[in-house]
Amino acid sequence: MSEIKLREDYIKLGQALKASGVDAKLVIQDGLVKVNGETEVQRGKKLYDGDVITYEGETIRIVK
Repeated sequence: MSEIKLREDYIKLGQALKASGVDAKLVIQDGLVKVNGETEVQRGKKLYDGDVITYEGETIRIVK
């Protein structure tokens, strides 16, 4: 499991995936990304401390 450390109060889903080296636009549009266990299709979804992204077996935790 990798972690993304927040500099602000939140990070957008697209930015978080891009920071992890994923082509965010395509994988989000295709419904391949889950946030806290639910499929998410909005790149602009705001993620806060404690949120968890899963994509193709990888897990990314958002931490403050």
